[in-house]
Amino acid sequence: MDLVLNRADYSQVGVTSQKTMKLLPASRHRAAQKVVIGDHDGVVLCFGMKKGEAMAVFKTLPGQKIARLELGGVLNTPQEKIFIAAGSEIRGFTKRGKQFLSFETNLTESIKAMHISGSDLFLSASYIYNHYCDCKDQHYYLSADKINDVICLPVERVPQITPILACQDRVLRVLQGSDVMYEIEVPGPPAVLALHNGNGGNSGEDLLFGTADGKLGLIQITTSKPVHKWEVGNERKRGGILCIDSFDIMGDGVKDLLVGRDDGMVEVYSLDNTEEPVLRFDLALSESVTSIQGGCVGKDGYDEIVVSTYSGWVTGLTTEPVHKESGPGEELKINQEMQSKISSLRNELEHLQYKVLQERENYQQSSQSSKAKSAAPPFSINDKFTLNKDDASYSLILEVQTAIDNVLIQSDVPIDLLDVDKNSAVVSFSSCDSESNDNFLLATYRCQANTTRLELKIRSIEGQYGTLQAYVTPRIQPKTCQVRQYHIKPLSLHQRTHCIDHSRPMNTLTLTGQFSFAEVHSWVVFCLPEVPEKPPAGECVTFHFQNTFLDTQLESVYRKGEGVFKSDNISTISILKDVLSKEATKRKINLNISYEINEVSVRHTLMLIHPKLEYQLLLAKKVQLIDALKELQVHEGNTNFLIPEYRCILEEADHLQEEYKKQPAHLERLYGMITDLFIDKFKFKGTNVKTKVPLLLQILDSYDQNALIAFFDAA
Repeated sequence: MDLVLNRADYSQVGVTSQKTMKLLPASRHRAAQKVVIGDHDGVVLCFGMKKGEAMAVFKTLPGQKIARLELGGVLNTPQEKIFIAAGSEIRGFTKRGKQFLSFETNLTESIKAMHISGSDLFLSASYIYNHYCDCKDQHYYLSADKINDVICLPVERVPQITPILACQDRVLRVLQGSDVMYEIEVPGPPAVLALHNGNGGNSGEDLLFGTADGKLGLIQITTSKPVHKWEVGNERKRGGILCIDSFDIMGDGVKDLLVGRDDGMVEVYSLDNTEEPVLRFDLALSESVTSIQGGCVGKDGYDEIVVSTYSGWVTGLTTEPVHKESGPGEELKINQEMQSKISSLRNELEHLQYKVLQERENYQQSSQSSKAKSAAPPFSINDKFTLNKDDASYSLILEVQTAIDNVLIQSDVPIDLLDVDKNSAVVSFSSCDSESNDNFLLATYRCQANTTRLELKIRSIEGQYGTLQAYVTPRIQPKTCQVRQYHIKPLSLHQRTHCIDHSRPMNTLTLTGQFSFAEVHSWVVFCLPEVPEKPPAGECVTFHFQNTFLDTQLESVYRKGEGVFKSDNISTISILKDVLSKEATKRKINLNISYEINEVSVRHTLMLIHPKLEYQLLLAKKVQLIDALKELQVHEGNTNFLIPEYRCILEEADHLQEEYKKQPAHLERLYGMITDLFIDKFKFKGTNVKTKVPLLLQILDSYDQNALIAFFDAA
């Protein structure tokens, strides 16, 4: 069955956070429901639809930014009490808008995630988790990494209270009281948790998770161990998952999965007989989807998916048909309805235009008065800078609540800007003088009208570190700009992983000296991405990393006074040695540095580079032949005289050129890595081999793996 949904925009509020919109329970089956939503202005709005118009039930006064909105109530009764988290406070409202609860948690950090079950309240700030019962503190846990979401298995269906934390280090932590019962490794940083079917599935233990890199999975949380049911990858390279709901939108009696992503994709998955999800519907909105709910809002009897977006739009994707079958009398009635709707919209537009004129005059007066302070209008930016494992590049996503005019990108380290298919902005590059003013890149993206979201792809070089800056200018008057900074770290292409292969030949770097645990942790944070800012609890910590470009590994184990770093790539050890000694010198700390180099690791790294280098050389060779082969084809009129290999190149010409265009400087990068490996190998022996680099490049130009290995061994 094909799912046909029609879009209807209901209302717009201020900028919204993740999971801040809910549908209140219906009074009867398939009756129209009320929408309740909280925004960054601190306003809670509850509205219902009447004759196509949004009618407010209640609206609170502005206050602190609302980070989460949940529904609660007595267990096994309709969940129609509204709870919001703003700053460190929880407030509760009835469905009519009367405030019945104001609970100051006194947390030192703002609340980021919340779950409510009966009289139990589960909260998390950045690193702190708290469980309250009837507003009394019950349990507390300090997480090793940032907590993105919190949920609890349904207490009425499982024997004990089982909270689950979704943590940034790619782990779900299952708690019992204040202790971790066990940890579950997941394929990406989990961004959102939801109970399967809204109630934990048949067992009450089924938990859905969505990751920041777009993967979706189902895990059964038993009392002793997790059972992985299924996982959906992100082959289509879509955005990260921000919200999940379960609702039978297909109308087949089985609840479907509704998924909202940060690139504006809304997806519907139905579960087939094998309980594996199948994509049934998708739709791209122009901005990230912060909340998603299934229900009935626009009209009684018509199911729909209701979503809220970053800039505050509440939109319905409804099963109600746009063009209704009707008789002559009905047509007249519809025409009258349309006429009245058009006239009301005209009146509203005139009112808004008048209001804009008034506000403009007020602004002119206030800005010209002698006491006027800077009156630049504030605007919100939602930004995300993440490393993609698939192509070893960074994604920079900038989302603004209003249309973007232009974005200027400036970098003080060498980086490549890669093409992004979704990006319609026009890019222009300015020449840079890197010697006098540290500018390696200056690029301007000019956006088309109504672009509120811009995605860029960047590839960095390991060992070269600094800052990337984005100057964002929206289409608002007067012109104003915000700057966002992103650190490109010395080992920027490394990503956290759960475990490494200890059978590989490893090189070891050992640091000892009079430094504290917090100091050595700050150095690791400076060098590597995805390391929590706060030092983890305990006296010793171990982190594992994988290089997304070469698949080499790094293990870092450190404590007060000692740090041990092991990698199968000498260049990784060399970069760490240089950067760590520089950081220690800055702080006037005396470091004792020792290292053990495994000669076999050099050959091992060359073997890892080999398939990538061979593929790139072959691709470059094929692309060089395309123009000549096309000329021959035009001259001869056909390609029958060509050997099959050349015919194949002509057939795949567009694909090959696209692949080559997607990976600019890929070959130069690989050459650079091999050159660094060669220099680093001999640097640890105290030999300077920079004079032999031209000879190495000659060998690479006529590449042969055995000749390259022989050159490394003989030099």
